[in-house]
Amino acid sequence: MLAADLQADLNLLRDAALEAGNIAMTYFHSDLKIWEKEPDHPVTDADLAVNTFLEEKLRGARPDYGWLSEETQDGPERLSRDCVFVVDPIDGTRAFMEGKPHFCIALAILEFGEPVAAVIYAPVFNELFVAGKGLGATRNGETITSSPKPELEKARVIADPRMFSPDHWDVPWPELVFPDVTPNATAYRMALVADGRWDAVIVLREKFDWDVAAAALIIAEAGGRVSCHIGDDFVFNRKVASQRSLIAAGPVVHELIVQRVNHLVLPEPGDS
Repeated sequence: MLAADLQADLNLLRDAALEAGNIAMTYFHSDLKIWEKEPDHPVTDADLAVNTFLEEKLRGARPDYGWLSEETQDGPERLSRDCVFVVDPIDGTRAFMEGKPHFCIALAILEFGEPVAAVIYAPVFNELFVAGKGLGATRNGETITSSPKPELEKARVIADPRMFSPDHWDVPWPELVFPDVTPNATAYRMALVADGRWDAVIVLREKFDWDVAAAALIIAEAGGRVSCHIGDDFVFNRKVASQRSLIAAGPVVHELIVQRVNHLVLPEPGDS
């Protein structure tokens, strides 16, 4: 993608995320309509309103781009497109439903399966994360960098603390620091790693492309690393649009985590 085209796409994503955040906030702390798309997967009328706005704005501006969104029925059309929008209209729906602030709008553009433009907007905190391939990453216009922490001891990790019980591991983990309140939104968790407030995010189960695509680029442009648990880089816009696990961290801590978990056998996306 040419530099001018990349900047134009970043501007489009930035404007769309800010407007989407405003729409989401009109529903926040309101009497939401809530139902389940499938068991344990809630959706609200706010999710759909934001999704409709984003699809009209983004696809209206780039009709030749494919579309992958949590709140739009998926289909094979995106697989034939060079560029694809990847959208989570409200990442952290449960937090949003409960009136908690840790939700965000996560937007990315893939080119041949690789994120090249990304924006995450957390409207309650008024935090706007932006990254373009080769352009670095920012939060509210200021350059951000991931944590340079050189060891796992007392690393600040966003994950389920129960996962690290000595009962589950042949080699016990060192002392780790976990958040008092865990953000519900995967993309926002990863943004906190991108700007160095936290050292790592660990999820040893499937995550969808819309959960991680935008934040993966933001972390990479901030100097960090994102992969599955065996250390393989993510490949986006496959037929099954998900990744089997998530390790996101500064470069040294990332490698140390992968060394501890890469023996685990986790299902490939689409396996029953």
